[in-house]
Amino acid sequence: MAYRNLMRHLGQQRWFAWTAARLAPLDAKVLKRTGGRFGLLGNYGLPQCLLTTTGRKSGQPRTVTLLYGRMNGNPILIGSNFGQKHHPAWALNLEADPKAAITIDGVTHDYRARMVTDDAEREAIWELMYTIWPAYHAYRGRAGRDIKIFEMVPV
Repeated sequence: MAYRNLMRHLGQQRWFAWTAARLAPLDAKVLKRTGGRFGLLGNYGLPQCLLTTTGRKSGQPRTVTLLYGRMNGNPILIGSNFGQKHHPAWALNLEADPKAAITIDGVTHDYRARMVTDDAEREAIWELMYTIWPAYHAYRGRAGRDIKIFEMVPV
């Protein structure tokens, strides 16, 4: 609980977001190797998943670690990219090819991404995600762009 609270606090700091963005590939490898049992933010009340998309340029599988929420039982993913000015590659990959796999707690399922565009639905999702990761407030404020939100629908 103390670690989770510390991470939730640090997540709002610019330096932390910058560092986390650069450590994300390592985090994905650790999470993958431990079958979802350990990650930099995981196992402390912060829900993490591995998202595998198809690279829009390479055609190769690309796996990233993400926090996720659930609405209507489906995983929700936020393309905040730690508040950076550009969209994360995984979000652009989902736009190009909405088929993806998500691994949660070592179990993988196939999904199809649905971009959430309805303003009311987006706001409800933001409110949910703020309770999971308050740093989304900071990310949303400094990104300077419309952050992509995806509902992952089981195939």
